[in-house]
Amino acid sequence: MNITRVTDRKTEKKFLDTARIIYVNDKTWVCPLDNSIKAIFNPAKNTYFRHGEAERWILEDSNRIPIGRIAAFIDNKLAHSYDQPTGGTGFFECINDEKAAFMLFDTAREWLTERGMEAMDGPINFGETDQYWGLLVKGFTHPSFEIAYNPPYYQQLFEKYGFMTWYRMEGFHLDIKKPMPERIGRIAEWVSNKPGYEFHHFTWKEEKKFVSHFAEVFNEAWASFKIHFEPLEPAYIKGVLNKAKAIIDEEFIWFAYFEGKPIGIYLMFPDVNQILKHLNGKMDLPGIIKFLYHKKRKTMTRARGMLMGVIPKYQGLGIESVFILKLQNVLEKKPHYTELEFSWVGDFNPKMRKIFISVGSVPAKEYITYRYLFDRNKEFKRYPIPDIKA
Repeated sequence: MNITRVTDRKTEKKFLDTARIIYVNDKTWVCPLDNSIKAIFNPAKNTYFRHGEAERWILEDSNRIPIGRIAAFIDNKLAHSYDQPTGGTGFFECINDEKAAFMLFDTAREWLTERGMEAMDGPINFGETDQYWGLLVKGFTHPSFEIAYNPPYYQQLFEKYGFMTWYRMEGFHLDIKKPMPERIGRIAEWVSNKPGYEFHHFTWKEEKKFVSHFAEVFNEAWASFKIHFEPLEPAYIKGVLNKAKAIIDEEFIWFAYFEGKPIGIYLMFPDVNQILKHLNGKMDLPGIIKFLYHKKRKTMTRARGMLMGVIPKYQGLGIESVFILKLQNVLEKKPHYTELEFSWVGDFNPKMRKIFISVGSVPAKEYITYRYLFDRNKEFKRYPIPDIKA
């Protein structure tokens, strides 16, 4: 077996093709778009290179056939905010072979060690946490767009190497054909009609205003419960929206206001993975034709709830229930949608988990974000989990 660093188009192609080789017999897997993965490692397209660095490798067998890959990266904004300098590793793919997997993990660890890191989190993304974050350990069903999917045996490879659970995450499913629990519906109607409260969906016409409001709510809400929180820039949100412009439904993105101040946000996209399933990672001319064909045929019957947040002062007042009610009303007009998946909720955010359960969704998937301490004698400390009653 031989490890090779990605340095040119040829090795980059092998890095991308490694996933297609690993999942060749997996009918559930959806190949990410090649250009999307390439963009993560392109300094001109990924703003994390302004305060970080990344590297990629491929592992080949004696016949020069790719059998694994891995990436390592450092976000200097966060690396030194932990008990020890901590980097990241991700985009791991590998055959079911400990020796091969450990070679890949060793390579990432050595690269990080050379740059002063003393631990690595993984599998994670070199970017925001809403993409390719965590290892799927339960619920190996159709993956939503940019959400982690992997073979079940990866868990054993990570844990045998010595990775330990940093935090757990759950994905929730909601059968949108079922009525909202009666109590939640009453709360939603009551809040909707209270003086001072307004709820509006996104429009491209007022994109600048809504992007600003989105950043304002997100940064205040997430900073209230997440340690080492890194604020989102409006430019990033604008980029996410424009990247998904071809599939965005304006009525899938909602904002809550009290006396004109933005206090809550809900972001949902149609699950474009149901179309990408047919493209094998290629958005070339044939891929574009297939994309348009499947979009017209309403192949997307699932939606992915990417995030929901309310600033602390207005939490527990039923704002989240109104969002679900608004979405149910919207989806009644779009009967081809049958299922909603909420993106992962970390065990460090029990309040949000409780909200998802209360509106009728059920845990359907489980992920783990691991941490590996290079000093094997150092005490491992798990990500802090607050009291759900707090």
